[in-house]
Amino acid sequence: MTDNNPKECGTCIIVGVGPGLGAALARRFAAAGHNVAVAARNADKLAGLVEEIGTAGGTAKAYACDTTSEADVMALFEAAEADLGAMDVTIYNASGRVRKPVGEITVAEFTESWERSCLGGFIVGREGARRLGPKGAGSILFTGATASMKGFSNSATFAAGKFALRGLAESMARELQPQGVHVAHFNIDGGIGENGEDSSLRPAAIAETYYQTHIQHRSAWSHSVEVRPWLENF
Repeated sequence: MTDNNPKECGTCIIVGVGPGLGAALARRFAAAGHNVAVAARNADKLAGLVEEIGTAGGTAKAYACDTTSEADVMALFEAAEADLGAMDVTIYNASGRVRKPVGEITVAEFTESWERSCLGGFIVGREGARRLGPKGAGSILFTGATASMKGFSNSATFAAGKFALRGLAESMARELQPQGVHVAHFNIDGGIGENGEDSSLRPAAIAETYYQTHIQHRSAWSHSVEVRPWLENF
């Protein structure tokens, strides 16, 4: 696959789109020629992004989707492919967290956080695999965090979900790589933002890393990708 060649691009489905990284991913893949399906619990909030991409000459459509609902995710994939064409990139960018001491976390809070960080990733990743596996091509990309590697204080729910998502991605990569499907997990190791000079990860810069990973030649595929701001300790 080569950059800026729409003839070789399919539909990119991005689940968990907000104004930061999700929007930047949509812009980058649309700029490369992909039709982009952007999904969030409230699709109305994505209207401006869809309009922006269209004004720039791309094609995007917004969909409402609860990532933890199997029915919602299956309907999303079916609708996106019917509206925009066959999918060749699936990106899971949703997560959930509760910032509390472990002794104060309820079972309901833990369950909801894990479902948004990991269960949703499984459902979305499974639907991507069901379509890309038979074709023997395409990418499934998962957004992780520092919490994918380290369990911090007052962050038990986030660590549990992100650790699990990383394990899911690794298992899928081993299963799907022989079929020609590229699965990658991204450790976003720092805060995302446009301010802060070198102390913040710029959304567009992260999105560029996702895109370059997607177009890697299969002789040099990456799976575990870390991005961090220049001033972040590691």
